[in-house]
Amino acid sequence: MHKKMTISLDEAVYEGLYRTIGKRRMSQFIEDLLRPHVLGAALDEGYRAMAADKEREAEAMAWCNALAKDMADEAR
Repeated sequence: MHKKMTISLDEAVYEGLYRTIGKRRMSQFIEDLLRPHVLGAALDEGYRAMAADKEREAEAMAWCNALAKDMADEAR
């Protein structure tokens, strides 16, 4: 979920941001810059490491498929 907020920037900074990023992409650009400072990079690194573990991903996919099959069987 996204939250709306108002921030104040120096006019020159705003104009540079507008020229470089564009009006419709400013929020995402700022969020991408702030994310590692407020959430920590460890979480992102952890998710990348889990996704790179092919054996773990295969086991997770098998578990999800089995669960989906069980749910389909119960629906009948």
